[in-house]
Amino acid sequence: MNEQDRRRRPQGKPHRRPKKDPVRMLAFEALRAVDERDAYANLVLPPLLRKARQKGDFDGRDAALATELVYGTLRRQGTYDAVISACVDRPLREVDPPVLDVLSLGVHQLLGTRIPTHAAVSASVELARVVLGDGRAKFVNAVLRKVAQHDLDGWLERVAPPYDEDPEDHLAVVHSHPRWIVSALWDSLGGGRAGIEDLLEADNERPEVTLVARPGRSTADELLGALDDEAALAGRWSPYAVRLSEGGEPGAIEAVREGRAGVQDEGSQLVALALARAPLDGPDKMWLDGCAGPGGKAAMLAGLAAERGAVLLAAEKQPHRAGLVAKALAGNPGPYQVIAADGTRPPWRAGTFDRVLMDVPCTGLGALRRRPEARWRRRPDDLDGFAPLQRGLLRTALASVRVGGVVGYATCSPHLAETRAVVDDVLKQYGGSTDGGSTESGSAELLDARPLLPGVPALGDGPDVQLWPHLHGTDAMYLALIRRTG
Repeated sequence: MNEQDRRRRPQGKPHRRPKKDPVRMLAFEALRAVDERDAYANLVLPPLLRKARQKGDFDGRDAALATELVYGTLRRQGTYDAVISACVDRPLREVDPPVLDVLSLGVHQLLGTRIPTHAAVSASVELARVVLGDGRAKFVNAVLRKVAQHDLDGWLERVAPPYDEDPEDHLAVVHSHPRWIVSALWDSLGGGRAGIEDLLEADNERPEVTLVARPGRSTADELLGALDDEAALAGRWSPYAVRLSEGGEPGAIEAVREGRAGVQDEGSQLVALALARAPLDGPDKMWLDGCAGPGGKAAMLAGLAAERGAVLLAAEKQPHRAGLVAKALAGNPGPYQVIAADGTRPPWRAGTFDRVLMDVPCTGLGALRRRPEARWRRRPDDLDGFAPLQRGLLRTALASVRVGGVVGYATCSPHLAETRAVVDDVLKQYGGSTDGGSTESGSAELLDARPLLPGVPALGDGPDVQLWPHLHGTDAMYLALIRRTG
Protein backbone atom coordinates (compact mmCIF):
# COMPACT_ATOMS: atom_id res chain seq x y z
CA MET A 1 0.00 0.00 0.00
CA ASN A 2 1.51 3.31 -1.11
CA GLU A 3 1.31 6.59 0.74
CA GLN A 4 -1.60 7.83 -1.39
CA ASP A 5 -3.64 4.70 -0.59
CA ARG A 6 -2.95 5.07 3.12
CA ARG A 7 -4.21 8.65 3.00
CA ARG A 8 -7.44 7.54 1.33
CA ARG A 9 -8.10 4.82 3.91
CA PRO A 10 -11.01 5.76 6.22
CA GLN A 11 -9.72 6.52 9.66
CA GLY A 12 -13.03 6.45 11.66
CA LYS A 13 -14.10 8.95 14.31
CA PRO A 14 -11.43 10.10 16.75
CA HIS A 15 -11.98 9.01 20.35
CA ARG A 16 -13.88 11.68 22.29
CA ARG A 17 -13.51 11.97 26.01
CA PRO A 18 -16.91 12.02 27.74
CA LYS A 19 -18.02 15.31 29.22
CA LYS A 20 -18.58 15.43 32.95
CA ASP A 21 -21.91 16.90 33.90
CA PRO A 22 -21.53 18.10 37.52
CA VAL A 23 -25.26 17.90 38.27
CA ARG A 24 -25.70 14.31 37.15
CA MET A 25 -22.35 13.25 38.57
CA LEU A 26 -23.43 14.56 41.97
CA ALA A 27 -26.82 12.82 41.72
CA PHE A 28 -25.10 9.55 40.80
CA GLU A 29 -22.67 9.92 43.71
CA ALA A 30 -25.56 10.45 46.12
CA LEU A 31 -27.43 7.40 44.83
CA ARG A 32 -24.33 5.25 45.17
CA ALA A 33 -23.90 6.37 48.78
CA VAL A 34 -27.52 5.49 49.50
CA ASP A 35 -27.07 2.06 47.93
CA GLU A 36 -23.57 1.12 49.09
CA ARG A 37 -23.49 2.60 52.59
CA ASP A 38 -27.20 2.51 53.49
CA ALA A 39 -26.93 6.28 53.80
CA TYR A 40 -29.93 8.58 53.79
CA ALA A 41 -30.27 11.08 50.99
CA ASN A 42 -31.24 13.89 53.36
CA LEU A 43 -27.88 13.42 55.11
CA VAL A 44 -25.73 12.72 52.04
CA LEU A 45 -27.00 15.39 49.67
CA PRO A 46 -26.48 18.65 51.64
CA PRO A 47 -22.68 18.25 52.07
CA LEU A 48 -22.32 17.26 48.42
CA LEU A 49 -24.22 20.39 47.36
CA ARG A 50 -22.14 22.60 49.67
CA LYS A 51 -18.93 21.19 48.23
CA ALA A 52 -20.16 21.75 44.68
CA ARG A 53 -21.08 25.35 45.45
CA GLN A 54 -17.69 25.99 47.03
CA LYS A 55 -15.97 24.67 43.92
CA GLY A 56 -18.08 27.00 41.79
CA ASP A 57 -19.69 24.12 39.89
CA PHE A 58 -23.25 24.86 40.97
CA ASP A 59 -25.77 27.64 41.05
CA GLY A 60 -29.25 27.53 42.58
CA ARG A 61 -30.88 25.91 39.55
CA ASP A 62 -28.20 23.21 39.43
CA ALA A 63 -28.77 22.39 43.10
CA ALA A 64 -32.52 22.20 42.54
CA LEU A 65 -32.09 19.84 39.58
CA ALA A 66 -29.65 17.60 41.45
CA THR A 67 -32.06 17.42 44.40
CA GLU A 68 -34.97 16.54 42.13
CA LEU A 69 -32.96 13.84 40.36
CA VAL A 70 -31.94 12.17 43.62
CA TYR A 71 -35.24 12.33 45.47
CA GLY A 72 -37.39 11.71 42.39
CA THR A 73 -35.37 8.63 41.47
CA LEU A 74 -35.57 7.23 45.00
CA ARG A 75 -39.29 7.89 45.37
CA ARG A 76 -40.16 6.27 42.05
CA GLN A 77 -37.66 3.44 42.27
CA GLY A 78 -40.31 0.70 42.33
CA THR A 79 -42.09 2.05 39.27
CA TYR A 80 -38.84 2.61 37.39
CA ASP A 81 -37.58 -0.88 38.23
CA ALA A 82 -40.74 -2.31 36.67
CA VAL A 83 -40.18 -0.24 33.52
CA ILE A 84 -36.49 -1.13 33.26
CA SER A 85 -37.33 -4.82 33.76
CA ALA A 86 -39.56 -4.64 30.71
CA CYS A 87 -36.67 -3.23 28.66
CA VAL A 88 -33.82 -5.59 29.55
CA ASP A 89 -33.29 -9.26 28.79
CA ARG A 90 -32.19 -10.30 32.28
CA PRO A 91 -33.47 -10.07 35.86
CA LEU A 92 -32.70 -6.74 37.49
CA ARG A 93 -30.67 -8.48 40.19
CA GLU A 94 -28.19 -9.38 37.43
CA VAL A 95 -27.72 -5.75 36.41
CA ASP A 96 -24.77 -4.15 38.22
CA PRO A 97 -26.02 -1.64 40.81
CA PRO A 98 -24.05 1.32 39.36
CA VAL A 99 -25.55 0.59 35.94
CA LEU A 100 -29.01 0.41 37.49
CA ASP A 101 -28.46 3.77 39.19
CA VAL A 102 -27.54 5.42 35.88
CA LEU A 103 -30.56 3.81 34.21
CA SER A 104 -32.88 4.92 37.00
CA LEU A 105 -31.61 8.50 36.77
CA GLY A 106 -32.22 8.40 33.06
CA VAL A 107 -35.70 6.93 33.41
CA HIS A 108 -36.64 9.60 35.92
CA GLN A 109 -35.55 12.30 33.49
CA LEU A 110 -37.59 10.67 30.73
CA LEU A 111 -40.76 9.85 32.68
CA GLY A 112 -40.72 12.13 35.71
CA THR A 113 -39.41 15.50 34.51
CA ARG A 114 -39.87 17.94 31.64
CA ILE A 115 -36.35 17.39 30.33
CA PRO A 116 -36.59 16.79 26.56
CA THR A 117 -36.20 13.17 25.51
CA HIS A 118 -33.03 13.65 23.48
CA ALA A 119 -31.39 15.60 26.29
CA ALA A 120 -32.36 13.02 28.93
CA VAL A 121 -30.94 10.15 26.87
CA SER A 122 -27.76 11.90 25.76
CA ALA A 123 -26.97 13.22 29.26
CA SER A 124 -27.49 9.77 30.76
CA VAL A 125 -25.28 8.11 28.16
CA GLU A 126 -22.55 10.69 28.79
CA LEU A 127 -22.81 9.98 32.51
CA ALA A 128 -22.52 6.26 31.77
CA ARG A 129 -19.39 6.84 29.68
CA VAL A 130 -17.79 8.72 32.56
CA VAL A 131 -18.68 6.37 35.42
CA LEU A 132 -19.18 3.01 33.65
CA GLY A 133 -17.15 3.07 30.45
CA ASP A 134 -18.09 3.02 26.77
CA GLY A 135 -19.23 -0.61 26.68
CA ARG A 136 -21.90 -0.31 29.36
CA ALA A 137 -22.82 3.14 28.07
CA LYS A 138 -24.07 1.41 24.90
CA PHE A 139 -26.28 -0.81 27.06
CA VAL A 140 -27.64 2.28 28.86
CA ASN A 141 -28.32 3.95 25.51
CA ALA A 142 -30.22 0.92 24.19
CA VAL A 143 -32.39 0.59 27.30
CA LEU A 144 -33.24 4.28 27.54
CA ARG A 145 -34.24 4.43 23.89
CA LYS A 146 -36.75 1.66 24.60
CA VAL A 147 -38.02 3.54 27.66
CA ALA A 148 -38.44 6.70 25.60
CA GLN A 149 -41.00 5.00 23.36
CA HIS A 150 -43.78 5.61 25.94
CA ASP A 151 -44.63 8.19 28.58
CA LEU A 152 -45.24 7.30 32.23
CA ASP A 153 -48.96 6.59 31.78
CA GLY A 154 -48.21 4.39 28.80
CA TRP A 155 -45.67 2.39 30.77
CA LEU A 156 -47.98 2.00 33.76
CA GLU A 157 -50.61 0.48 31.48
CA ARG A 158 -48.00 -2.06 30.41
CA VAL A 159 -46.24 -2.93 33.68
CA ALA A 160 -48.89 -2.54 36.42
CA PRO A 161 -51.42 -5.34 36.88
CA PRO A 162 -55.06 -4.24 36.57
CA TYR A 163 -56.54 -2.91 39.80
CA ASP A 164 -59.49 -5.28 39.60
CA GLU A 165 -57.19 -8.31 39.47
CA ASP A 166 -54.69 -7.32 42.18
CA PRO A 167 -55.41 -3.98 43.89
CA GLU A 168 -52.37 -3.97 46.17
CA ASP A 169 -49.87 -4.91 43.47
CA HIS A 170 -51.42 -2.34 41.11
CA LEU A 171 -51.02 0.40 43.71
CA ALA A 172 -47.51 -0.79 44.57
CA VAL A 173 -46.32 -0.40 40.97
CA VAL A 174 -48.24 2.76 40.13
CA HIS A 175 -47.31 4.58 43.34
CA SER A 176 -43.90 3.04 43.91
CA HIS A 177 -44.29 1.45 47.35
CA PRO A 178 -43.49 -2.14 48.35
CA ARG A 179 -46.62 -4.23 48.34
CA TRP A 180 -46.42 -5.02 52.08
CA ILE A 181 -46.31 -1.30 52.91
CA VAL A 182 -49.32 -0.62 50.68
CA SER A 183 -51.20 -3.34 52.55
CA ALA A 184 -50.15 -2.04 55.99
CA LEU A 185 -51.03 1.57 55.20
CA TRP A 186 -54.38 0.54 53.79
CA ASP A 187 -55.18 -1.47 56.92
CA SER A 188 -54.33 1.49 59.14
CA LEU A 189 -56.12 4.07 57.01
CA GLY A 190 -59.21 2.01 56.24
CA GLY A 191 -61.68 3.09 53.59
CA GLY A 192 -61.66 2.53 49.85
CA ARG A 193 -59.37 3.15 46.93
CA ALA A 194 -59.46 6.95 46.91
CA GLY A 195 -58.00 7.37 50.38
CA ILE A 196 -55.09 4.99 49.94
CA GLU A 197 -54.24 6.47 46.55
CA ASP A 198 -54.23 9.96 48.04
CA LEU A 199 -51.91 8.79 50.81
CA LEU A 200 -49.49 7.04 48.44
CA GLU A 201 -49.43 10.08 46.16
CA ALA A 202 -48.69 12.32 49.15
CA ASP A 203 -45.76 10.05 50.06
CA ASN A 204 -44.28 10.79 46.64
CA GLU A 205 -44.57 14.57 46.89
CA ARG A 206 -41.78 16.81 48.06
CA PRO A 207 -42.61 17.83 51.65
CA GLU A 208 -42.55 21.41 52.80
CA VAL A 209 -39.79 22.54 55.10
CA THR A 210 -41.44 23.47 58.40
CA LEU A 211 -39.85 25.52 61.16
CA VAL A 212 -40.67 25.58 64.85
CA ALA A 213 -40.31 28.69 66.98
CA ARG A 214 -39.10 27.21 70.25
CA PRO A 215 -41.36 28.40 73.09
CA GLY A 216 -39.84 31.13 75.21
CA ARG A 217 -36.99 31.64 72.74
CA SER A 218 -38.69 32.73 69.51
CA THR A 219 -42.13 33.20 67.96
CA ALA A 220 -43.76 32.33 64.67
CA ASP A 221 -44.19 36.06 64.02
CA GLU A 222 -40.44 36.56 64.38
CA LEU A 223 -39.75 33.82 61.85
CA LEU A 224 -42.34 35.17 59.44
CA GLY A 225 -40.88 38.66 59.82
CA ALA A 226 -37.43 37.40 58.89
CA LEU A 227 -38.72 36.17 55.53
CA ASP A 228 -40.65 37.94 52.82
CA ASP A 229 -44.31 37.08 52.26
CA GLU A 230 -43.56 34.82 49.31
CA ALA A 231 -41.07 32.69 51.23
CA ALA A 232 -43.10 31.64 54.26
CA LEU A 233 -46.59 30.91 55.58
CA ALA A 234 -47.91 30.37 59.06
CA GLY A 235 -48.35 26.76 60.12
CA ARG A 236 -51.68 25.07 59.50
CA TRP A 237 -52.18 23.70 62.99
CA SER A 238 -49.34 24.57 65.37
CA PRO A 239 -49.07 28.17 66.65
CA TYR A 240 -45.29 27.69 66.67
CA ALA A 241 -44.98 26.54 63.04
CA VAL A 242 -43.86 28.37 59.91
CA ARG A 243 -43.93 26.68 56.50
CA LEU A 244 -41.29 27.61 53.95
CA SER A 245 -41.93 27.82 50.26
CA GLU A 246 -39.36 26.54 47.78
CA GLY A 247 -37.59 29.88 48.02
CA GLY A 248 -37.30 29.84 51.80
CA GLU A 249 -33.92 29.11 53.37
CA PRO A 250 -33.83 28.14 57.07
CA GLY A 251 -30.18 29.06 57.45
CA ALA A 252 -30.92 32.64 56.44
CA ILE A 253 -32.98 33.20 59.61
CA GLU A 254 -31.10 34.47 62.64
CA ALA A 255 -33.31 32.57 65.10
CA VAL A 256 -32.49 29.29 63.33
CA ARG A 257 -28.76 30.01 63.30
CA GLU A 258 -28.90 30.77 67.03
CA GLY A 259 -30.91 27.65 67.85
CA ARG A 260 -33.96 29.58 69.05
CA ALA A 261 -35.87 27.95 66.20
CA GLY A 262 -35.36 24.77 64.25
CA VAL A 263 -36.62 22.56 61.47
CA GLN A 264 -39.43 20.32 62.73
CA ASP A 265 -42.42 18.72 61.05
CA GLU A 266 -45.74 20.11 62.21
CA GLY A 267 -46.91 16.64 63.23
CA SER A 268 -44.06 16.38 65.72
CA GLN A 269 -44.98 19.78 67.10
CA LEU A 270 -48.58 18.67 67.58
CA VAL A 271 -47.51 15.58 69.54
CA ALA A 272 -45.55 17.72 72.01
CA LEU A 273 -48.34 20.28 72.26
CA ALA A 274 -51.01 17.66 72.94
CA LEU A 275 -49.00 16.16 75.80
CA ALA A 276 -48.39 19.62 77.27
CA ARG A 277 -52.12 20.47 77.03
CA ALA A 278 -53.37 17.25 78.63
CA PRO A 279 -55.23 17.90 81.90
CA LEU A 280 -53.50 16.67 85.07
CA ASP A 281 -54.67 15.75 88.53
CA GLY A 282 -52.20 17.35 90.93
CA PRO A 283 -48.85 19.12 90.45
CA ASP A 284 -47.16 19.86 87.13
CA LYS A 285 -43.46 20.23 87.93
CA MET A 286 -41.48 17.33 86.43
CA TRP A 287 -41.55 16.32 82.76
CA LEU A 288 -39.69 13.52 80.98
CA ASP A 289 -38.80 12.96 77.33
CA GLY A 290 -37.68 9.33 77.48
CA CYS A 291 -36.47 8.96 73.86
CA ALA A 292 -35.29 12.50 73.27
CA GLY A 293 -32.92 12.24 70.30
CA PRO A 294 -32.32 14.20 68.17
CA GLY A 295 -34.00 16.86 70.30
CA GLY A 296 -36.82 18.55 68.37
CA LYS A 297 -39.67 17.54 70.67
CA ALA A 298 -37.46 17.88 73.74
CA ALA A 299 -36.64 21.49 72.86
CA MET A 300 -40.31 22.29 72.45
CA LEU A 301 -41.27 20.54 75.68
CA ALA A 302 -38.47 22.27 77.58
CA GLY A 303 -39.77 25.67 76.51
CA LEU A 304 -43.37 24.81 77.37
CA ALA A 305 -42.28 23.41 80.74
CA ALA A 306 -40.28 26.54 81.54
CA GLU A 307 -43.36 28.71 80.98
CA ARG A 308 -45.04 26.81 83.83
CA GLY A 309 -42.06 26.62 86.14
CA ALA A 310 -41.58 22.92 85.38
CA VAL A 311 -38.35 21.05 84.66
CA LEU A 312 -37.68 18.70 81.73
CA LEU A 313 -35.42 15.66 81.92
CA ALA A 314 -34.40 14.60 78.41
CA ALA A 315 -33.01 11.07 78.20
CA GLU A 316 -31.44 9.50 75.11
CA LYS A 317 -29.71 6.12 74.96
CA GLN A 318 -27.07 6.96 72.34
CA PRO A 319 -24.45 9.40 73.67
CA HIS A 320 -23.93 11.15 70.32
CA ARG A 321 -27.68 11.70 70.00
CA ALA A 322 -27.80 12.93 73.59
CA GLY A 323 -25.28 15.53 72.44
CA LEU A 324 -27.67 16.64 69.72
CA VAL A 325 -30.41 16.97 72.33
CA ALA A 326 -28.17 19.12 74.53
CA LYS A 327 -27.42 21.35 71.55
CA ALA A 328 -31.14 21.74 70.77
CA LEU A 329 -31.92 22.66 74.38
CA ALA A 330 -29.02 25.06 74.88
CA GLY A 331 -30.39 28.47 75.76
CA ASN A 332 -33.72 27.20 77.08
CA PRO A 333 -35.13 29.86 79.44
CA GLY A 334 -35.84 27.41 82.27
CA PRO A 335 -33.98 24.55 84.00
CA TYR A 336 -33.55 21.22 82.23
CA GLN A 337 -31.23 18.23 82.22
CA VAL A 338 -29.99 15.98 79.40
CA ILE A 339 -28.68 12.50 80.18
CA ALA A 340 -27.54 9.47 78.19
CA ALA A 341 -29.72 6.68 79.55
CA ASP A 342 -31.52 3.56 78.34
CA GLY A 343 -35.25 4.13 78.66
CA THR A 344 -35.85 0.44 79.31
CA ARG A 345 -33.45 0.58 82.30
CA PRO A 346 -34.24 3.99 83.73
CA PRO A 347 -31.94 5.58 86.33
CA TRP A 348 -34.82 7.61 87.79
CA ARG A 349 -37.25 6.46 90.44
CA ALA A 350 -40.72 5.21 89.57
CA GLY A 351 -43.55 7.70 89.81
CA THR A 352 -41.23 10.71 89.50
CA PHE A 353 -42.84 12.59 86.62
CA ASP A 354 -46.07 14.44 85.94
CA ARG A 355 -45.81 14.20 82.14
CA VAL A 356 -43.86 11.64 80.10
CA LEU A 357 -43.30 11.49 76.34
CA MET A 358 -42.11 8.25 74.75
CA ASP A 359 -41.55 8.82 71.04
CA VAL A 360 -40.34 5.29 70.41
CA PRO A 361 -37.98 3.94 67.73
CA CYS A 362 -39.96 2.52 64.81
CA THR A 363 -39.90 1.64 61.12
CA GLY A 364 -40.35 5.29 60.14
CA LEU A 365 -43.14 4.48 57.68
CA GLY A 366 -44.76 7.80 58.58
CA ALA A 367 -41.90 9.82 57.10
CA LEU A 368 -41.52 8.24 53.67
CA ARG A 369 -41.89 11.68 52.07
CA ARG A 370 -38.65 12.75 53.74
CA ARG A 371 -36.76 9.48 53.58
CA PRO A 372 -38.01 7.77 50.42
CA GLU A 373 -35.21 5.20 50.46
CA ALA A 374 -36.57 3.82 53.76
CA ARG A 375 -39.49 2.16 51.96
CA TRP A 376 -37.07 -0.04 50.03
CA ARG A 377 -34.95 -0.96 53.07
CA ARG A 378 -37.64 -1.89 55.52
CA ARG A 379 -38.94 -5.45 55.70
CA PRO A 380 -41.99 -6.89 57.50
CA ASP A 381 -39.59 -8.67 59.85
CA ASP A 382 -38.43 -5.27 61.15
CA LEU A 383 -41.72 -4.96 63.01
CA ASP A 384 -40.83 -7.97 65.15
CA GLY A 385 -37.50 -6.36 65.99
CA PHE A 386 -39.07 -3.13 67.21
CA ALA A 387 -42.01 -4.68 69.07
CA PRO A 388 -40.29 -5.66 72.35
CA LEU A 389 -38.52 -2.29 72.59
CA GLN A 390 -41.70 -0.31 71.94
CA ARG A 391 -43.62 -2.23 74.59
CA GLY A 392 -40.76 -1.99 77.04
CA LEU A 393 -40.49 1.77 76.63
CA LEU A 394 -44.22 2.26 77.10
CA ARG A 395 -44.12 0.15 80.27
CA THR A 396 -41.23 2.30 81.52
CA ALA A 397 -43.22 5.45 80.76
CA LEU A 398 -46.22 4.23 82.74
CA ALA A 399 -44.00 3.23 85.64
CA SER A 400 -42.23 6.59 85.55
CA VAL A 401 -45.34 8.77 85.74
CA ARG A 402 -47.09 9.41 89.04
CA VAL A 403 -50.72 8.59 89.68
CA GLY A 404 -52.75 11.33 88.02
CA GLY A 405 -49.97 12.05 85.51
CA VAL A 406 -50.09 11.56 81.74
CA VAL A 407 -48.00 9.53 79.30
CA GLY A 408 -47.79 10.30 75.59
CA TYR A 409 -46.91 7.28 73.44
CA ALA A 410 -45.83 8.51 70.01
CA THR A 411 -44.33 7.00 66.91
CA CYS A 412 -43.62 8.14 63.37
CA SER A 413 -45.38 5.15 61.88
CA PRO A 414 -49.05 4.47 61.13
CA HIS A 415 -48.55 0.69 61.11
CA LEU A 416 -51.09 -0.85 63.47
CA ALA A 417 -48.42 -3.18 64.89
CA GLU A 418 -46.47 -0.13 66.10
CA THR A 419 -49.42 1.95 67.28
CA ARG A 420 -52.66 0.55 68.67
CA ALA A 421 -51.34 -2.99 69.09
CA VAL A 422 -48.56 -1.73 71.37
CA VAL A 423 -50.89 0.45 73.43
CA ASP A 424 -53.53 -2.28 73.77
CA ASP A 425 -50.99 -4.94 74.77
CA VAL A 426 -49.38 -2.81 77.47
CA LEU A 427 -52.66 -1.51 78.83
CA LYS A 428 -53.85 -5.08 79.35
CA GLN A 429 -51.49 -5.06 82.33
CA TYR A 430 -53.54 -2.15 83.65
CA GLY A 431 -56.93 -3.79 83.35
CA GLY A 432 -57.99 -3.20 79.77
CA SER A 433 -57.02 -1.55 76.48
CA THR A 434 -59.80 1.03 76.33
CA ASP A 435 -61.69 1.37 79.60
CA GLY A 436 -58.77 1.10 82.00
CA GLY A 437 -58.93 -0.95 85.16
CA SER A 438 -56.71 -2.22 87.94
CA THR A 439 -54.08 -4.97 88.26
CA GLU A 440 -50.90 -5.50 90.23
CA SER A 441 -49.21 -3.09 87.77
CA GLY A 442 -51.57 -0.28 88.70
CA SER A 443 -54.37 1.24 86.69
CA ALA A 444 -54.53 3.49 83.67
CA GLU A 445 -56.95 4.85 81.10
CA LEU A 446 -56.77 6.26 77.61
CA LEU A 447 -57.54 9.95 77.24
CA ASP A 448 -59.19 11.45 74.18
CA ALA A 449 -56.33 13.27 72.45
CA ARG A 450 -58.50 14.90 69.78
CA PRO A 451 -59.72 17.93 71.81
CA LEU A 452 -56.08 18.73 72.59
CA LEU A 453 -55.45 19.43 68.89
CA PRO A 454 -58.01 22.19 68.29
CA GLY A 455 -58.73 22.99 64.67
CA VAL A 456 -57.10 19.85 63.29
CA PRO A 457 -59.66 17.98 61.16
CA ALA A 458 -60.12 14.30 60.30
CA LEU A 459 -58.78 12.89 63.56
CA GLY A 460 -60.95 9.79 63.42
CA ASP A 461 -62.94 8.09 66.15
CA GLY A 462 -60.31 8.50 68.87
CA PRO A 463 -59.32 8.34 71.61
CA ASP A 464 -55.89 8.10 69.99
CA VAL A 465 -54.82 10.25 67.04
CA GLN A 466 -53.27 9.33 63.70
CA LEU A 467 -52.03 12.16 61.49
CA TRP A 468 -51.64 11.69 57.71
CA PRO A 469 -49.64 13.42 54.97
CA HIS A 470 -52.61 13.61 52.60
CA LEU A 471 -55.08 14.86 55.23
CA HIS A 472 -52.94 17.09 57.43
CA GLY A 473 -49.79 17.86 55.43
CA THR A 474 -47.68 16.31 58.20
CA ASP A 475 -45.71 13.15 58.70
CA ALA A 476 -47.92 10.22 59.73
CA MET A 477 -47.40 10.68 63.47
CA TYR A 478 -49.36 8.59 65.97
CA LEU A 479 -50.21 9.65 69.52
CA ALA A 480 -51.97 7.93 72.41
CA LEU A 481 -52.40 9.76 75.73
CA ILE A 482 -52.66 7.59 78.86
CA ARG A 483 -53.41 8.72 82.42
CA ARG A 484 -52.20 6.73 85.42
CA THR A 485 -55.17 6.35 87.71
CA GLY A 486 -53.68 4.08 90.34
